[in-house]
This record gives sequence, structure tokens and C-alpha cells, in this order.
Amino acid sequence: MANDADAVDDALLAAVQETVRDVVAAEVVPRWRQLTAADVVEKHGPHDLVTTADRRAEEALTERLPALLPGSVVVGEEAVAADPSRLELLRGDAPVWVVDPVDGTSAFVRGDKGFSTLVSLVRGGLPVASWTYAPLLGLFATAGRGRGAYLDGERLRTAGAREPLRIWISNPVFRDEEERAALERLEAAGVETVPCTTSAGLGYLEVARGIADGVAFFWEAPWDHSAGLLLVSEAGGASLTPTGEPFRVAGGNRLPFTVARDEATARRVVRTLGVGFTEDSADAGNAGNSADAGREGGAR
Repeated sequence: MANDADAVDDALLAAVQETVRDVVAAEVVPRWRQLTAADVVEKHGPHDLVTTADRRAEEALTERLPALLPGSVVVGEEAVAADPSRLELLRGDAPVWVVDPVDGTSAFVRGDKGFSTLVSLVRGGLPVASWTYAPLLGLFATAGRGRGAYLDGERLRTAGAREPLRIWISNPVFRDEEERAALERLEAAGVETVPCTTSAGLGYLEVARGIADGVAFFWEAPWDHSAGLLLVSEAGGASLTPTGEPFRVAGGNRLPFTVARDEATARRVVRTLGVGFTEDSADAGNAGNSADAGREGGAR
């Protein structure tokens, strides 16, 4: 269970928000639509890019965030690309800042506004605070465990019951045959699938705002999910994997998983995706994680 030592006070929430704004204003926004060929590098192919903005913003956040919480460490997307062993920090005892300096780099490179900067604070493998900033959309969402989720100071709530379900899905260039088949099952079940931005953080925000009923994800990079999982959880939503368990930031999840407006909707989406999910696995997952169901990734 989270305890007083896990709590994030107003001062820290505000300090991190100011830090994120400052870094994005200095390192990201000035480079939007100003990138040169030398500023963009392929990591693993044409759809996996890193830019000077990603690197400079992560470097600045890596320097500044630990100063706000002595003893904390940083797991950033670009640092892990250089040294995958840094992911082990998520299983350690120190508080961890999980950073995605530009979530939606492909959109950023194209000159689209649909990108964000994601920061979360993780303790014991559980997100306890998160910051989601989309500067060119004018959106800044924050969440603290047990404190609620907010967008520019207004409390966020996930959507109530409605039909048909509207589920955001990832960019089609990343899908393999099994993923396409799973999404076809959703559509055959009468679920409306909506291609979303390449920013996972903005997909989570759409669920927390009640615009989307859920998002289907086929990958588990912690910097894409940690901030959004807490945001949706604190807005009333849930995450679920095919094993019947909430998503774990530290990894080892069976995929695909969903984050949705509530636990019943998450169950329905994962069942319809049809990749290894059974009611038995859901019951076992819930029984084995009853103490953590409201914490680990946000199931309620």
C-alpha cells in the first residue's frame, strides 16, 4: 500500500510542473518546425526517431529533477536506448523519475502539434505523481496518487457508460499481423477504433478527459505509459493485461493491454482483443492483486 512516505506534496507537484515548462520552453518548442537534417536520427528505422530536442530536453530534466528530490534517479527514453540496464532502476529502492522528453517524436518531426513531454515519479514500481505537457496544444495535466487528476487545474473524470465504445489505437505503421487481427476483432464487436496521435501520453489524456473510452496498446516502454497510467487511474479508469492484472511499469507484462474508462470496460476490451485473456485469468489476477488493484497501473 502507498504510505505517507510515498505522498507527493503540492510544493513538489508545482516545482516539477515549473521545471517541465521551463525545459520544454528552452529545448523543445524553439526546435519545432526548425529541425535540420542533422537534428534527426533514426534509432531502429524510419518510424523510430530521436531529435536534438529529445536529447537536450532529457539531459536538462535529468539534471534538474533529482535536485528536487534528493536520492532520486532518472530513467529516460534516450538514456535507456544508450544503456538498457538503466531499466533495472525501476526495480530498485530509490525514487525514479521516468522521462519521455518528446513523446510523439514522429509528429514533432512532421511539424504536427500532437506531441507531449511526459514525466512521472515512481516509487516501488508504482507511479505516485505524473505530469503530461502538450505545449502547442496548451494542455498540462497532472496527477498525484490519491490526490486526483487535473487538466490546467480542473478535475478530470473518465467517461460514463455509452455506446458504441470509442477506443483509440496506435499508429498503423507499427502493427504486425497479430495486432491487426486483434484490432479487427474489436471492430467486428462493434467497437469504434480511432487512429490516435503517435503520442501515447495524449491517448491517455483523451481517456482521462472522457473523450475516449479507452486505448489499446501493444508495447510496454515505461516512459510511454507511466505518467498516463496514473492520470487515468486518478480520473477513475483502469488498466488491464491479458493475465487479468493491471499493467506493471517495471515490465514483464503480457500484451496487448488496455487502459479504459473503468474496470468493466477494460475487461471488455482485453477480452475482445482475444490474446490469451480468459475469465479465469482475470479472476486469478484480481484475487492475487486485490491489495494492489487500485495502485498497480490504476485498476479500480
